[in-house]
Amino acid sequence: MKFLITGATGLVGRALTVQLLAEGHSYNFLTTRKQQLDSDPQGKGFYWNVKEGVLDESCFQGVDCIIHLAGASISKRWTKAYKKEILDSRVAGTELLANGLKTLEGKHQVKQLIAASAVGIYPSSTELLKEEDAQQNPQTFMEKVVFYWEQSMDRFSELGIGIAKIRIGLVLAQEGGVLATLKIPTQLGLGAAFGNGKQGQSWIHITDLVNLFMTAATARWTGIYNAVAPNPVSQKNLMKALAKALKRPYFMPPLPGFFITMLTGEMSALVLESHWISAQKVIDKGFVFLYPELEASLQDIYQKTGK
Repeated sequence: MKFLITGATGLVGRALTVQLLAEGHSYNFLTTRKQQLDSDPQGKGFYWNVKEGVLDESCFQGVDCIIHLAGASISKRWTKAYKKEILDSRVAGTELLANGLKTLEGKHQVKQLIAASAVGIYPSSTELLKEEDAQQNPQTFMEKVVFYWEQSMDRFSELGIGIAKIRIGLVLAQEGGVLATLKIPTQLGLGAAFGNGKQGQSWIHITDLVNLFMTAATARWTGIYNAVAPNPVSQKNLMKALAKALKRPYFMPPLPGFFITMLTGEMSALVLESHWISAQKVIDKGFVFLYPELEASLQDIYQKTGK
């Protein structure tokens, strides 16, 4: 198969392109930087600019499946302007891809869109477990972002293209993701939970996430799927397991929620909200997790270097 990848230089995108090549596939990728068009000797680069509505439509040539990962980081300070960028990068980016295909008037072979989404679409809850058919009534900023992001994906159905929406939890990887931030204080013996520490943390090992994307593409999945391991944990237990994997002590009390909110404002939702998310739907589809347990996942990530 031939793929078109957006967000190919991100954490998931980098791992995904390696797996694509390992399985004998080829790929094009979109980049916002013209100087990076020839940066990847394994893939072919094409330019796009979401803000300006620019897309090199030749990126679709020979492509069977689009894997859409691109979106502005949610880890930067949520100013009014940057919140708009978070939303626009996702919604306008998805619409730009759909419009590009529409202008080709069927002169392409794209059959499927596999699009990254997020478990942030579910309201914060202490209840187990949220499934894909949970009713949506977006209230918070992140809920609205993911809700409108997923709505924009529906444009592809108008073009006769199958859509799989992959709602991703916390991605565990050595080279980035949530662990890149959490391991810094933990390595200093200062790891601590946030708020009361009881928040649900629905996570997934990056290897399982890449395998899930590949399975969705090759098996032509359509619909909505939670990309989380089958065993979510509380935030306190996540921090304890991370300290153990890094061979560091864990004794700090949780950081008060009001203090985090005072420092980060609305962005505090990223660490204070609780998401207990079900993986049953992908399991029922026959997907097998290589890393269903948190401790084994962290051990795999850190066993070689301890860093």
